[in-house]
Amino acid sequence: MTRTPRLTLTLTAAALMVAANLLGATTADADDDPSVPPGTEATAAAPVEVDANDPDLKLPEGATLAEAKVLDIKQVVEDQTGEERREDTNADVKFALQAEVLFPKDSAKLTGEAKARIASIAEEIEKQNATRIRVFGFTDNLGSSAHGDVLSRKRANAVQGVLDAELNDSTVTYEVRGYGEQYPISSNETEEGRKKNRRVEVSFPRSES
Repeated sequence: MTRTPRLTLTLTAAALMVAANLLGATTADADDDPSVPPGTEATAAAPVEVDANDPDLKLPEGATLAEAKVLDIKQVVEDQTGEERREDTNADVKFALQAEVLFPKDSAKLTGEAKARIASIAEEIEKQNATRIRVFGFTDNLGSSAHGDVLSRKRANAVQGVLDAELNDSTVTYEVRGYGEQYPISSNETEEGRKKNRRVEVSFPRSES
């Protein structure tokens, strides 16, 4: 019985994958109602290592390469206290504010300092000419999950209310959600980590101009 070399099988499978991508590629549509917060989606698996000079990888007759695109590079800036975090990509801007600087413990009532911080985010929204804003609330894993869901939603609603008043623009639409203890950005095993997870995120598209 003759065995096919394992390397040949790997290269053939890789060739089929490349050809399928070249001939059947389509443009993905943005999800208007995401089930997870932007930035938490699963990333693609690492590509299969192949020999670029292998004849099986030549383009089929009539096929063309996919249109080139700029990779989405993320820049993250966090203040020394960790109370405020800003993430910039080619497409979006996201602010994350720790709950402690926005609300008293286990409360959804904004402090005076919180309103000033939210007003500065509204200024950036105006600068980017954004008309679609996402406001997501999160908690740590202390207490019941149901309580966290309700509290995070109330806090997101409070932040959205200040943004709406500051922007005073009827063309702006909001997506407001409370995710509770889902999607932590740090470990819930320490108070420092839980503090980072108790947050409200405000994200919006970056201006193309």
